[in-house]
Order: sequence, then structure tokens, then C-alpha cells
Amino acid sequence: MSRTPIIAANWKMNIGPAEAKTFLAGLKNEFSCQCSKSCDVVIVPPYITIPAVMETLGDCKCIGVGAQNVSQYDNGAYTGEISTAMLNELGLSYVVLGHSERRQYFGETDAIINAKIKKTLAAKLTPIFCIGETKEERLGGKLEEVLKTQVVDGLKDITPAEVETIVIAYEPVWAIGTGLTATSKEAQEAHAYIRSVLADTFGQATADKVRIQYGGSVKPENAAELMAQPDIDGALVGGAALKPDSFAAIVKASC
Repeated sequence: MSRTPIIAANWKMNIGPAEAKTFLAGLKNEFSCQCSKSCDVVIVPPYITIPAVMETLGDCKCIGVGAQNVSQYDNGAYTGEISTAMLNELGLSYVVLGHSERRQYFGETDAIINAKIKKTLAAKLTPIFCIGETKEERLGGKLEEVLKTQVVDGLKDITPAEVETIVIAYEPVWAIGTGLTATSKEAQEAHAYIRSVLADTFGQATADKVRIQYGGSVKPENAAELMAQPDIDGALVGGAALKPDSFAAIVKASC
């Protein structure tokens, strides 16, 4: 089935407002809007940088913008949190949820991520739902167990119609920021398994519509081979997304 690839730049805690304007100016020199007609391109800046990105993009429809996280609460005494209503005021389209760094460093559980996904869907925003195993889990033969648990628990009580709108990002934790990358065969096998879990849980028709990104040291040199796999529908890019030329090269190789 034909699924539109989605290439997202996760800037993490990098690139402030002034640097973002320079980045986007450089990206315009590298990136043609023609590229985005065959795929969706997304920038995911830190919260404080989002207004500068939105202002710089202006009326440009070639690039979507997302947030790196959101609260599961609507408002109240939650110091440091950001609500979906606030993201909607900024005109965002996507929210990254369940990133391995949120799970590892900030203790986010599948239940918390599930609540955030529901809140994001209710706000008409598109979740980019991250899942993935550690090196120890993969070597210990727990890859499928971990992925199934994260998918089933993370998408608990969500309807098949809603699931079809979610982007899943498979990010093997051992390949994030390490320079290591799953081989195209390993990545395809994991993506195919994730799709099989979706099919078992929500039906084959829904599974066929869900876009599953690969995230884990994606670079211009390996993007084309990864994106050629039948169940890989894009990339969630970290380090290589911090330079306009390398991110543009990944977009071109993927679209």
C-alpha cells in the first residue's frame, strides 16, 4: 500500500531562536518545495524556538512543525509543562511522544504516553509515537516482547480510525546518537513486526495505513537504503538534522 513518507528533524535540546533562523535560511538553499510533494517534512524544535521557526517559515506549506513533548493535563499547577491548547495556539501539527530519552531520563511510562497520545488526538494534533528496545533487550531476545508491549499499552483504548492518523517512530535505543544504525534488514524486520502487532490489535486495514518511521543515527549515507524497505515510511532524524545540508540530503534521498 502507498503511504506518504514523513521525514522529521528532532532538534532535541539544540538550536535556539536566532540559530533556527540561520538554519532555515540555509535549508531554503538546499531544499526545494518540489521535494515535499512526495513526502511530509517536519521540523521539531525546542519549545522556545517554535515561534521563531513559525515566523521564519511564514506561509511556507512545505514544512510542518511539531513539539517534542506535551503534558497529559489541560492546565493547572504543573510547573514546566506545556498543554495541547498552547501548542494549538502556535499552529503546530505534530507532537513527538514517548521518545526513548523521555522514557529513560524522565520516567515516562507506557501509561503516561498513552494519556498524552489521547490528549494529542483530542486536540487534532498528530502524535509521532516513539517505541524501541535497548541493546540489552535485543541481545536478550526480548525485541518482539518489548515492541508489542509498547504498541499495545501505548495505544490502549484508542480506536482504529484514530490509530490510522498516528505516526509510529521505531527507534532502537542502542542506535540513537551512537553512530550505530540497524541494518536495513534489521530495521525492516522490526517495522514489519510492528505492523503485524497493529494488524492483530486494530485490523490489517488500519495497519496498512499507519506510517512507521525509522529513527536511529539516520544519515545521508544510509537514508536511501533504509527508505527503500517496504515497511519503512520515513525517518525521525536526530544529529544529522542539526545541519541544513545533511537534513536536506536525507529528505532528497527519502522522497
